[in-house]
Amino acid sequence: MKQILLIFAALLLIGTSPIHAQQDDSLQYRYFVGSTLFMLANFTPEPPSYYQLNFGYRFTPRDVVTVEAITWTYKGPLGRQYGPDFENPESDYPGKVRSLGAGLTYKRFIWKRVYGQIHSTALRQNYLDESGNKIQSGFQLFNTLRFGYQFRFLKNRIFLEPSIALTFFPIQTNMPESFQLQEDRFGNYFLGEPGLHFGFNF
Repeated sequence: MKQILLIFAALLLIGTSPIHAQQDDSLQYRYFVGSTLFMLANFTPEPPSYYQLNFGYRFTPRDVVTVEAITWTYKGPLGRQYGPDFENPESDYPGKVRSLGAGLTYKRFIWKRVYGQIHSTALRQNYLDESGNKIQSGFQLFNTLRFGYQFRFLKNRIFLEPSIALTFFPIQTNMPESFQLQEDRFGNYFLGEPGLHFGFNF
């Protein structure tokens, strides 16, 4: 996670250089495809098998809707905040969760390229034991409130969006009891999740 945060900070600094200052609020490109640079975490020693694909549509210069497909694996409660419990192996599940789902987002550019965005994602949760065998399946509703800035490159063809978010997961069903014991130690939200999305306009 520390490596991801360092990449996030470096790209944010690069993105603030004057060469990227060109702005265009027209509907030159209405569609885009994209993902997140956090997929680079798949090259770490303990990869999360994180994959995401976004398809978006701009229906006004300031309003955007996106459909997201996402899958990833995690090994502990998502409500562990930054601090002693964050990614602490002692609070991990006795196994891991493999999530697969799709979501819908709405983005609004508030001022120039500063934006606010809300996501709501429905996920099938496969609960796996320590050997990787499926115990049972459940459902999670994962919501995100995100604020960020969009940098554009190459005549607005490519964009990069560093952001920060509050995540909230009010529904999580059919979790194994051994997983639930760890889950109950934490809240159903996470404050300060970094984001680093990118995309290609067409």
